[in-house]
Amino acid sequence: MRDMDVLQGLFEVIKDRKENLIEGSYTNYLFEKGLDKILKKVGEESTEVVIAAKNSNKEEFVNEICDLTYHILVLMVEKGVELHEIKKELEKRREKIGNKKKERREIENI
Repeated sequence: MRDMDVLQGLFEVIKDRKENLIEGSYTNYLFEKGLDKILKKVGEESTEVVIAAKNSNKEEFVNEICDLTYHILVLMVEKGVELHEIKKELEKRREKIGNKKKERREIENI
């Protein structure tokens, strides 16, 4: 399964949880508590990623990145942002980066 397929699948589950209550669902709990709770979790997970990055345990670092990614996806659903919008913006930025590299190469060759 491609990386975006995994993210898209998780994103679809999160969207479904927002619309369909499932008893005991942590995702439903976040949506019920609202934006402030979701933002708090994004902040906490961001900090945990930073701390894990300073440590030498790669598995812990990967786990924290996964936690942050999940909470970012919840935030996206809460705010009505789709994955394809993020992909489109990243593609635009990649084009800009490529253009800058080309400009730098041209300047260096002068």
